[in-house]
Amino acid sequence: MNVTMLLYPRLTQLDLTGPFEVMARFSELKLHLVWKTPDPVRDANGLAIVPTHTFSTCPPADIVFVPGGPGQIALMDDTETLDCSRAAGQHATGRHWTSSRCSGLRQSPNAS
Repeated sequence: MNVTMLLYPRLTQLDLTGPFEVMARFSELKLHLVWKTPDPVRDANGLAIVPTHTFSTCPPADIVFVPGGPGQIALMDDTETLDCSRAAGQHATGRHWTSSRCSGLRQSPNAS
């Protein structure tokens, strides 16, 4: 199963790496760290995390995971990220999962 884990500027590193550490122990899961570009993404404290895929190169997700962090507020107005997350979430239905940690990406009440 493909697990898409969203990276974004100012995420809370532990909200990403804690679940990553647990899921990495399951051989049936393939973890993908995804962001718009292949450039390192800095967490809320400046730690650089390198994506393994971009939005356009990531395989279809069976599990979509969004970590929390103060940077998620800016994502609420980021059309490219919202569109990618919606598309991934639509694929991750039925026996598949969409999940977040703490304040991870939530759909705005005004979003369609």
